[in-house]
Amino acid sequence: MDALAGLLDGPRARGAFLLRMVMEPPWSLRIEDHAPLCLMCVTHGEAWLVHGSGTAPVLLRPGDIAVVRGGPEAYTVTDAPGSAPQAVIGPGGTCHTPHGEPLAQSMRLGVRTWGNAPDGSSTVLVGTYQMDGEVSRRLLDALPDVLHLPADAWDCPLLPVLDDEMSRDDPGQSVVLDRVLDLLLIGVLRTWFSRPDAAAPGWYRAMGDPVVGRALRLLQNEPAHPWTVASLAARCGVSRAALARRFTALVGESPMAYLADWRLSLAADRLRETDATVESIARQVGYGGSYALSAAFKRVRGISPQEHRTGVRPVR
Repeated sequence: MDALAGLLDGPRARGAFLLRMVMEPPWSLRIEDHAPLCLMCVTHGEAWLVHGSGTAPVLLRPGDIAVVRGGPEAYTVTDAPGSAPQAVIGPGGTCHTPHGEPLAQSMRLGVRTWGNAPDGSSTVLVGTYQMDGEVSRRLLDALPDVLHLPADAWDCPLLPVLDDEMSRDDPGQSVVLDRVLDLLLIGVLRTWFSRPDAAAPGWYRAMGDPVVGRALRLLQNEPAHPWTVASLAARCGVSRAALARRFTALVGESPMAYLADWRLSLAADRLRETDATVESIARQVGYGGSYALSAAFKRVRGISPQEHRTGVRPVR
């Protein structure tokens, strides 16, 4: 398993929100959906992306793609920076005016198509991951608030496929769209991480190191193994001290700290995505049992595994 495969294996799109947005100036949308990740592709015209974090506005032209980190920070998609928002997009794709009046039906233009003009000069494809998968947290933390790939920086045949599939309403279409969105995201991230100006995170760059890369793959592929720095070093063919020093220098944390975070991330994902017992999940990811996993979960995340699984904290 390589770095991207390990990170993207868990947070696959499941019922992603996908929309073709057709707009004629003036227009401006404020996005407050708190979704962890959103992809935007311009197919006609242009659009500006203005992130609330203070990142410089980004102009998107045909063939360009942007990946936006969501969460509590709102951002705006508009025909021009500084335009006052005419609509607010909330969680789950809800849409209303800044005064709270619903807009979803009045601006509906067809299958997964929405906007203020059927033949508007700008068309933007939007794909939003609505679930915050825990394995993706390390990936999200590695991304800038806005990742922008101009059309001439990459060659991906998936944009026309996504555009075509979004207009269909066949049985099982949501699953098809989820998979196309996943492939598009992976293509974007592979291209971006390979760029010299991408400032890729330490764990990604370290995958190319003959020693630390092997150590990372062992930890990712065998999280249930009773690893120690000594046993990991032996499998990598170096001394314990050499591995610890080299791993920390390249990844930014010790091998055991990386493993602990990886185990908890895997456990968090499996709690949400499977019906397996806490005991079973604990042993799958390298803990002695449910008590050990629960103690680590509460210490690091502040909640129990069961509270994480249900998404509900009991009143204390």
